[in-house]
Amino acid sequence: MGLVENLEGMLAAGRDDALLRFTLGSAYLEEQPARAAEHLARAVALDPDYSAAWKMYGKALAAAGRDGEAKAAYRQGIETAERRGDIQAAREMRVFLKRLER
Repeated sequence: MGLVENLEGMLAAGRDDALLRFTLGSAYLEEQPARAAEHLARAVALDPDYSAAWKMYGKALAAAGRDGEAKAAYRQGIETAERRGDIQAAREMRVFLKRLER
């Protein structure tokens, strides 16, 4: 059984937390960005202070062609990362946001 199947099994068994959703979203990002965005939306809902999840959520939304939502996710992620002192994540999201705004 592969990683995604194992993670989906954990979710089906009743485990649901931000890390599980982040990991699932990351696993789906390349092949199924819309599905990745669903899991990452849940990750940031479960833990609004999860900077890395905001960054990945923005990437998934952009990959799914949902640029407006991606920009909003990056803006929220930058605000979250700055508040938490996660300077590198904030810097990366600013770069991604600028690319979308071009």
